[in-house]
Amino acid sequence: MRFSFIHAADLHIDSPLLGLSLKDAAVAQRFAQAGRQAVEALIEQTIASEARFLILAGDIFDGDWKDVSTGLFFVRALGALHRAGIPVFMVKGNHDAESVMSRDLPYPDTVRAFRSSKAETFALDDCRVALHGRSFPHRLTADFVESYPQRRDGWLNIGVLHTSLDGTRGHQGYAPCSVDDLKRFGYDYWALGHVHAAEIVSREPWIVYPGNLQGRSVRETGPKGAMRVTVEDGRVVEVTPLVLDGARWAHLEIDLTGISDDTVLQASLHDALAASHAQCDGRPLAARLTLTGTTPLHNHLIAKRDTLQDELRAFGFQLAADCWFEQLKVRTAPPPRPVLQGTDALDVSALLAEVAADPEFAVTIGELLETVKAKLPKDLHDALTTTELTQRLAQDAAALLAGELS
Repeated sequence: MRFSFIHAADLHIDSPLLGLSLKDAAVAQRFAQAGRQAVEALIEQTIASEARFLILAGDIFDGDWKDVSTGLFFVRALGALHRAGIPVFMVKGNHDAESVMSRDLPYPDTVRAFRSSKAETFALDDCRVALHGRSFPHRLTADFVESYPQRRDGWLNIGVLHTSLDGTRGHQGYAPCSVDDLKRFGYDYWALGHVHAAEIVSREPWIVYPGNLQGRSVRETGPKGAMRVTVEDGRVVEVTPLVLDGARWAHLEIDLTGISDDTVLQASLHDALAASHAQCDGRPLAARLTLTGTTPLHNHLIAKRDTLQDELRAFGFQLAADCWFEQLKVRTAPPPRPVLQGTDALDVSALLAEVAADPEFAVTIGELLETVKAKLPKDLHDALTTTELTQRLAQDAAALLAGELS
């Protein structure tokens, strides 16, 4: 028997977006709509793929809502799955536990929310799948994994858990546990939530974070979505990412080491932004650029950062009406200054001789020579030549470098 199910988490429906609202209200509104578009894409993909069921591993909401429309939107989405005959199994995460309003939502009877007092099991007899899960009763950090039941032999066992695991993935220690803790249950697949970066933590057994459905800030970059899990003869045989986000965040880093030309700099910035936008497949984009490396342009970049940032915003709008350049960060450094060890470290005569070959410099030296001659007695005019003047300039420059002149 072969079938598939969808594993999603961290929908954070109508969550406020960070970094946009104060800069461009119109673009912020497009990104706010993207969160709902991602949920709609999840429902459409679940139905189109004829998934056997959908798992939501917590943080459907982002705490209490501004108004009831957030809850009604989610109920309407679940209604589409109900009409398609696709059941939904979900746990409440730490953000859901804060939402008083969501506790009274009238879900369809095909939606099963795991209780919070202790873990429980829902069974699908036709495909012999046992789903074990537990919701957050409140915003807790205590370990509550030990209440999960043992596996059912002869069934595909799935654990649904909202957890940060050991907390090393940049999230607080909600329902902390280790990979070894999960392996001891003998389940076939752990459907995790809470960490917003998609990750297959283990394949034996499968321990999977699908990531959040929609990026909410520049810290949540790249494609976002869910996982399609394929089961054959009672075993998970494939886990495939589904890209479902309605808008995209990007944080680009450009190394300017060796770049000293402003035209090359501008072309590099434009190329990076254009390439990032091309990867979005028509989605709105909010991009940040961080410039690094050692470059003679460092001081120029510091002084003109705001101007460059506005220019990049204008270029983004040339690419698309919803291509928003969020911020330019300058983390470059100037080239180190040469350290001179006495006058021998720099052959001033050779440098001046090289410069003297420049026609413009020759004209300047000639004019200087005429000025000097005008102040000398006529009998010394023939004694002062361009070569002699160049040599004297070299001697004076060397003495100045040695600290002999003031």
